[in-house]
Amino acid sequence: RAKEEFLASLSHELRTPLAAILGWTTIMRRDKIDAATVQRGIDVVTRNAQALSQLVADLLDVSRIVSGKLSLRAEPVDLNRVASTAADTARPDAEAKGVRLVNAFATAPLELIGDSARLHQVASNLLGNAVKFTRAGGTVTVSTAATPDGLELRVSDTGYGIPAAHLPRI
Repeated sequence: RAKEEFLASLSHELRTPLAAILGWTTIMRRDKIDAATVQRGIDVVTRNAQALSQLVADLLDVSRIVSGKLSLRAEPVDLNRVASTAADTARPDAEAKGVRLVNAFATAPLELIGDSARLHQVASNLLGNAVKFTRAGGTVTVSTAATPDGLELRVSDTGYGIPAAHLPRI
């Protein structure tokens, strides 16, 4: 049953960006289309192709985790840079949806030892979900800070939140 639910969810996640790409490529093939519409189409196609690419990368990571072949590269990483890059990645989706994306980073570098690619993946997924579940006119804030216990990356939003019944499964 879990496998069936996973495949159904995966199919939906793949179909949504593919539908946008196919729809916009059809529109852009029409005669007498203005430059602004073409640019909008290119932006939508690019954003959705990036979403598909990330989804495939995530699936490969799951496969590597299950097979025990996922490796981490520990190196010095600035958490502010990770958060900033993830925010830059999420910004086009936020703007397209009418969601304000706010950066509130620590003023000093926040150095840690970690896998830069995995940390970026986590930050991007958190921001992507926050944007996805925040209505137009809402706000998503990404912040970093040094705390007494270590370093903190925080993503908060004005979305409707996760139903309490779902929290035990997350």
